[in-house]
This record gives sequence, C-alpha cells and structure tokens, in this order.
Amino acid sequence: MRRPTTPRLALLATLLTTAFAAHAASLQEAAARLAVDKTQAIEFAATGHWFQFGQAPNVKQPWPRFDVQKYVADIDYAKGAARVQITRLQADDPQRRRPAPSTQWLDQYVNGKQAWNLPPVSQPQTATPQPAAVEERQAEIISTPQGFIKAALANQATSKPLKNGVELRFTVDGKYLYVGTLNAANEVEKISTWIDNPVLGDTLLETEFTKYKDFGNLRFPSEIVRLQGGHPVLALQVNEVKVNPSIDLTPPDSVKNAQSAAITVTADKLADGVFYLTGGTHHSVAIEQNDHIILVEAPLNEARSQALIAKVGELFPGKPINYLVNTHVHFDHSGGLRTFVDAGATIVTHKLNAPYYQKIWANPHTLNPDALARSKKTPRIETFGDKLVLGDSHKVEIHNIVDSGHNDGFALIYLPAAKILIEADAYTPAAASAPLPASPNPYSVNLYNNIQRLKLDVDKIAALHGPRVVTLNDLRAAIGLGTVASAK
Repeated sequence: MRRPTTPRLALLATLLTTAFAAHAASLQEAAARLAVDKTQAIEFAATGHWFQFGQAPNVKQPWPRFDVQKYVADIDYAKGAARVQITRLQADDPQRRRPAPSTQWLDQYVNGKQAWNLPPVSQPQTATPQPAAVEERQAEIISTPQGFIKAALANQATSKPLKNGVELRFTVDGKYLYVGTLNAANEVEKISTWIDNPVLGDTLLETEFTKYKDFGNLRFPSEIVRLQGGHPVLALQVNEVKVNPSIDLTPPDSVKNAQSAAITVTADKLADGVFYLTGGTHHSVAIEQNDHIILVEAPLNEARSQALIAKVGELFPGKPINYLVNTHVHFDHSGGLRTFVDAGATIVTHKLNAPYYQKIWANPHTLNPDALARSKKTPRIETFGDKLVLGDSHKVEIHNIVDSGHNDGFALIYLPAAKILIEADAYTPAAASAPLPASPNPYSVNLYNNIQRLKLDVDKIAALHGPRVVTLNDLRAAIGLGTVASAK
C-alpha cells in the first residue's frame, strides 16, 4: 500500500487543525452568546406539564401528566446547587377513575452531594434528606444551556461537526457522559446524559430547547422539554428569567449531619407461616411452604431486597425464596425485582408486564452495577391473567384486579386458609385515629368490588403501604359503606 505523500499529510493536518479550531470557536461563541461568564446563577419561571416517572398505568403508556401552574428553578452554577419549586395538579383522564385531584406543592433542593426536600409553607419546615435524588438533580443543573456550556468548558469537551451545528461531548466525575448539540446560531438545542435507575439501569435523560429569545440581558429558550426513560417528564413554557439572583441554597444542619438511614425489616406474624415484613414505606409478605418461601413484593431497590432476603433467611432457615410475586409494574413496587432474579426466584407478574420486564432487564447497568448486572442470569417469569394458584402447605391465590384506574396489570393476593388479602396501592389504610375520608377513593371502591366479584372471605387486609393490618370492615368504612357483622 502506497504511503501518503508529505503534501497530503500536511493538508490533512491543516484540515484537522482548522476543524478543531472551528469547533473550539463554536464552544467559545456559544459561551459568549449565552453570557456564560456573566451568569453565575439563574432563576427561571415557567408553566406547563410535569409527568410522574415510573408510574404509567400500563407498560405501553407514557408517565401520567400533571398540569403545572408554577415552576421556579433557582440554580447556583458556582456551587452546584439548585432549588425547584413546583405547584401541580394531576390532569384528568376520562378513561380512568382516579381519586379527586388535589394541588401538590414540591420544594426540592440539591447542593453538591446533598439533596433534601421541604414541605409546603403551611407545614413545619423540617427538611427531609433525599440522598437518592442527588444524581438526577445534579444532572438537571448541567442540563440547562448555561450549565452545559460551563461544564463543557470545565471538562475539556470534544466536538465534531454536524450538518447544521456542532456536537459537544464530555464526561463529569469520570462517570457521567454528556452529549449536546449546538445549532448554527451557537445555541444549545439538546442535551443527553445517563443516570442510574433501579428498574431501567442506565437511563437516558434528554432535554430539548427551542424558541430562544432575549430575557433582558440573557439568551434563553422559551420552551423546554425533558424526557426520561423514553417519555416526557417535563414540558415548560418559560415566561421569566433572572440573571444572578440573590439565592441561598445552604443545606440545613439536619441535612448536613444526617446519617444514612439503616434499612430495617420487621416481621409480624399474621398466621402460622405468614409474616408481614415492614420497617419502611413499602411492605412485603412472606408465606412459608413445605420446602420453600413465596414472597409478595420486592419494592424500591436492591438494598431493600437484600434486607428482605436476610430477614426471610432468619425466619425460615434453609428454605429458599422460590417465588417473588409482583403486584404491579410501578417502579416503587418493582425496583427490587432484579435482586430476586439474581437470587434464582421465579418472578410472578401479570402477563402484560412480562415482555416489558424482559426488555428492560436487558438494559446496561454500568453506572451502578447490581448483582444481576454482574451475574447476567436469565430471568424466570411466570405470568397470570385472571388467576394463578401457587403453594402447597399455604395455598396462594393471585387474582387480577379488573377495571382499576391505577394499573392494568394489577394483582391482589389471597390466602384462603388464613383469610388474608394482600394488596398494594388499591387501599392504603390510615392510622386508627384518623378521620374517615370525606369521599371514597375509587381505587379502594374498585378493590372492594373485586373482592365481592371473586367472593373472597376476607378477615385481614395486609396492605403493602400504611401503618397497620386492617379488616374488611375498615375497607368498607373507608369507602362509605356500613360495617357488617363477622361470620364467626
């Protein structure tokens, strides 16, 4: 093969140098156009829509939409700090019966490696640490036009030409990849990055900017759309921007001094061989069989599932968890499933959910590798449509909750010998001293209708949220029906 001549090498070097200089110039021109050097902090206000990530009513549908009456973001780029205030109301869906919407207020903070929330101003202002939110909230700071250009300059971004602009690419903290595009006007059009999620793994977070205009002395997009996991999570119309506002985002002492909360699992006996596993916001139920255990629900994340496995091992030494019954696909109720796949359990879920789980469990988990990412075990899934029965010493009936507005692949679990019903999100009992709801929750009404349809003889309800085990009469009272006398 003939080697290139010296003039050709010189021409190639000239072209590469020219291209590099052009791309570097684009980054510098973008910094100048967006007044990056002069913008140490920013506040922008907007209205639009917010979408509830991981809570789709069906695996084929987008995240549920909320209407946002107020969205205010304060960002201190120099300190890596931000505050986001949201006032929102869930949008009506005529296809689904949902609880009557109520206005919700969010007040969310991050500063460096610390994140926290504050309650509405009408409540005592006690900060709640949110360590799991740090990664996403820091990504949202960089996923603004000025934040992206600052990070590109600080992290030696590489660039390449596009048909109508330039692509910039860099890594933050040696871990988080950011890819952004500049248009012909040297404005940031799109930013992509990846953050960890227990269900989806390395999850694409995309932010798109359109309709730039001058807000006083700053060029800023008037429309922002953010997608996470392939569906929108935010759609904003920006109406006000302030440059270098006076903001104090110092973490309160209670957050600075907060210790990582220990994961605890408390076991309460409901019947012989049946234990209610609590100790957090989400519960599970362990059901003993002749030579194995059936566990209902693997919520939240790998750490919670590991704690559940340890507790079940204490309660039933030598008996493996052969089946993990998943009530529904919402991420807070499916975040720990991968741990049980790795442990060799068969995952029992509604037939609608199985293809979705097979697909997403194949996603990369490089940002925070879990046990399944390391073992690469093949999932074992058993599905149900209307009904499935498991177990030997304790029969376990798994029924589909039909016509619920909450989720389409939705399970209730019934133990006929013990007359125990297990469910999540259809009915969350309040404290014993709490007043009855002013109006019945349609999810709870639907649950009661399903109990009647299936002719289940229910003595106890072990809800997978809430402070206590209740009776069928408690459910009846919560939906406005009178109590009935026990058949005993």
